[in-house]
Amino acid sequence: MTRKKKKKSHKIPNLTDAILQIFKKSSNKVYNYKQIAAILNITDTSGRNQIIKTLKKLQAKQKIEEVERGKYRVIGNTEYYKGVIDMTTRGQGYVICDDFEEDIFVPSHKLNHALDGDEVEVYVYKRRRNNRPEGEITEVIKRAKTEFVGVLQMQKNFAFVVVSNQKMYTDIFVPKSKINNAKDGEKVVVEIEDWPARADSPFGVVKQVLGKPGEHDTEIHSILAEYGLPYEFPETVERFANKLDTTIQEEEIKKRRDMRDVLTFTIDPKNAKDFDDALSFQVLENGNYEIGIHIADVSHYVQPGTILDDEAYERATSVYLVDRVVPMLPEILSNGACSLRPNEEKYTFSAVFEINNKAEVLKQWFGRTVTYSDKRFAYEEAQVIIETKGNEIPADVSLTGEAYTVSDDIVQATLKLDELAKIMRAKRMQQGAISFDKVEVRFHLDENNNPEGVYFKTQKDANKLIEEFMLLANKRVAAFVGKQEPEKTFVYRIHDEPDVEKLANLQTIISRFGYSLNLKTRKSTTSSLNKLLEDVQGKGEQNMVDTLAIRSMSKAKYTTKNIGHYGLAFDYYSHFTSPIRRYPDVMVHRLLQHYLDGGKSADAEVYEEKCEHSSKMEALAASAERDSIKYMQIKFMQDHKDEEFVGVISGVTEWGIYVEIIANKCEGMVRIREIKDDYYTFDEKQYALVGEVTKNMYQLGDEVVVKVKNTDLIKRHLDFDLIGKRVEVEA
Repeated sequence: MTRKKKKKSHKIPNLTDAILQIFKKSSNKVYNYKQIAAILNITDTSGRNQIIKTLKKLQAKQKIEEVERGKYRVIGNTEYYKGVIDMTTRGQGYVICDDFEEDIFVPSHKLNHALDGDEVEVYVYKRRRNNRPEGEITEVIKRAKTEFVGVLQMQKNFAFVVVSNQKMYTDIFVPKSKINNAKDGEKVVVEIEDWPARADSPFGVVKQVLGKPGEHDTEIHSILAEYGLPYEFPETVERFANKLDTTIQEEEIKKRRDMRDVLTFTIDPKNAKDFDDALSFQVLENGNYEIGIHIADVSHYVQPGTILDDEAYERATSVYLVDRVVPMLPEILSNGACSLRPNEEKYTFSAVFEINNKAEVLKQWFGRTVTYSDKRFAYEEAQVIIETKGNEIPADVSLTGEAYTVSDDIVQATLKLDELAKIMRAKRMQQGAISFDKVEVRFHLDENNNPEGVYFKTQKDANKLIEEFMLLANKRVAAFVGKQEPEKTFVYRIHDEPDVEKLANLQTIISRFGYSLNLKTRKSTTSSLNKLLEDVQGKGEQNMVDTLAIRSMSKAKYTTKNIGHYGLAFDYYSHFTSPIRRYPDVMVHRLLQHYLDGGKSADAEVYEEKCEHSSKMEALAASAERDSIKYMQIKFMQDHKDEEFVGVISGVTEWGIYVEIIANKCEGMVRIREIKDDYYTFDEKQYALVGEVTKNMYQLGDEVVVKVKNTDLIKRHLDFDLIGKRVEVEA
């Protein structure tokens, strides 16, 4: 298979590297300091002076030469490059490097102790067939991680830890003195301490015993440990949080806009414990509406420079696993002082808008408030009000399990908010927003966290109502700061345009199902993408097409450099509405208040580093969440080994096909060697396995019947036996 160029995720660490990269990319070109400043977009005098100093240093180190006064060129065409190594499950690597269009292949015997994700120096020694670069790792500059999760295997005087991660090609040697009471066969966290030059395996120490493989808590804690995510707060942080004064003080109220008398309520999932946001609603004398989006004022309690702030920053996000939430903040804040619970006064940070019947914002106000939530709704309860336009909440959707009546005021507010949200959503779609209503898998768990059933979480009007007003607040806050002159440092949530190659790839796949995309312009791309996502709803191939469409998109991230948000079709966008569970929102609150108080622009470099950390932690949390769902799906399938399931072929590779069961979205693999009715080969162009004799074809998107062959909770792997293609039975 052709190896596509991967985008490098690590940043250019300093000016020296940035300048050197400019020279390396055009080895015959001559540059002066002004040209380099223009390329790097450096316009200030001190920045230009830094460039001049750096050029002199590079000349002294004989990296560049001065060909005439003030003009420089790179010396020679060095074969040594820096990059990040991406390991395959077969023990080979590819170095992702800015200097090469394609990733540099590194065979297993040339890895020289580099592990997946490490920053490395690579010597590119030859071109492979098809002119592709090949190299050898000459130095590990920086380890991506030193802690790994695996199973301890005891020998007489030492042990080995067999690491769970399939990209880890070696086990870790642990001397008997460093096993820390771990027993043979237990799952542990091991830290690499040393890797002697001649040793086959790195030397490590057991840091933590997780428990017996296969046990629920062991596996969930393993998932967190694999991504370096904590599952407990340090005692010092808990103590600090518990000592905070969380009472509502008259002195503090005087500094805020008092909105306790305005009708305010929350709409959240049934099982939510932390209520980040509330909506307030009142009809103004001129017939317009004042709508407040009230967000927990986390930054009032979480002050910079405290151990509480340090811990929140390190975590950067709450982690939502199948059976638990690992919160960013201790419980006294996340479920207590900062949670906008009903019938309690709370400190909030608010975006208050005057809006007319066309959902146009006529006035806006941002600032600290004190609010009182009159009512808490589950999405299902709010949905009943929207659908029936009445006051009665039936027992089967009620949070208390008993039927009750809602006040006329709340019904009127909910219906008007729903009406305005629908207008706002329609406008967004018209402006080119993309509607990803991806189905989310959820589980009914018994008291021992065993999955009794699978259900799918879908977005209804009540969810979309909340979403639109959160988007409004996020967009307006970002624009308020982003449009200020002179420009102010801020934390944006950006989303770049999709990868053209990936869209073309998506086009090829969906054409098999009779769908198409129009990729001529940005507008035609987004409208045809929306039509595709609408057309596949409820079809067998929906989840596969949704997943492929999402993969064709760029990843959203946090940064101080605003380029807008492609998926939402917003020029300015930020995250303001969830500071209980996202650290960037805490930063946004602090910066917004600082600028409301007339403060000068904050240090962009400091905030850019914090943005990068937040984006990285968000990605780790998402991976842990995916792994926990996969684990629970496999656990669910263990009890269904004798059943046949209809599934869709969701992936095709040279080693087999991936099949996703339609009824529960569990994905497993059918290995090519297990398909016995013919000898099958992989046809990359057709995304298919083709039988040599029968010419029988198993192609991406085909519906097939499978049976569970093997479930491995520890490796989180599911194997299917292929029964055959699904045959439509005529009525």
